Amino acid sequence: MPKTFADLVALMDRLRAPGGCPWDREQTYITLAPMLLEEAYEAFEAVEDASAGRPAGLRDELGDMLFQIVFYAQVAKERGDFSIDDVTDTVHSKMVRRHPHVFGDAQAENATEVLRNWEAIKAEEKRAAGDAGGRKDASILDGVSAKAPALMEAHQLSTRAARVGFDWQRIEDIFDKIQEELDELRTAIRTHAESKLEDDHVRVREELGDLLFVVTNIARHLQVEPEAALKLTNRKFRRRFRHIEESLAAQGKTFDGTTLEDLESLWLEAKTRT
Repeated sequence: MPKTFADLVALMDRLRAPGGCPWDREQTYITLAPMLLEEAYEAFEAVEDASAGRPAGLRDELGDMLFQIVFYAQVAKERGDFSIDDVTDTVHSKMVRRHPHVFGDAQAENATEVLRNWEAIKAEEKRAAGDAGGRKDASILDGVSAKAPALMEAHQLSTRAARVGFDWQRIEDIFDKIQEELDELRTAIRTHAESKLEDDHVRVREELGDLLFVVTNIARHLQVEPEAALKLTNRKFRRRFRHIEESLAAQGKTFDGTTLEDLESLWLEAKTRT
């Protein structure tokens, strides 16, 4: 008989109990954090395979993520902070509250309206929490973690802003903005090349960041997750560069003894194969 969520919670309780697993019993909020992040990334990687009709990996990785959540909840229960039932109750209540078009009288005819209502409800929740705690400067961007990878953070920031109408109306306008940012980056590079000043190098870094931020908006308008898109390119680069390494090894050559033109030729050869 398949094991249930309750079985997993009971398993975690046994692992942390006296006589359970010594390693599991030693874990804390802090020590578990890297593993939570690692499991999230592994699940992220598995999404591509699942989309291509190979869902087993995603099933396994979601299980690993769920185990981390149950692990955290068990540690919290032992500390007297909260229990797994508190976690499920909180998220259930939140989802009901943020879907008034399903569980209430609100109307939402499309996904855009759903997201706009979602942000409005979240903003009201933050205002209420701020009033209760004396904080009145809540922002709709507060929910985006500053500790997230920069590309992911940029995508989430622009997504939140777009939900309240702060967005380009046409993708062509974003391409125009990319050209503007490219021109500003070129100017900053020339200025730094002439001055060699640290302040001008900082400007180069800022302009490059502006360019990357705008590129993430192209991805958002195309409904492409930029982190996943870049991961695909990274994998492709690995495969093609590996072809160069293997080709050089087969010829008894090294990078030091190979011209850039020859490397480019091998790269083009790799492109035809991968």
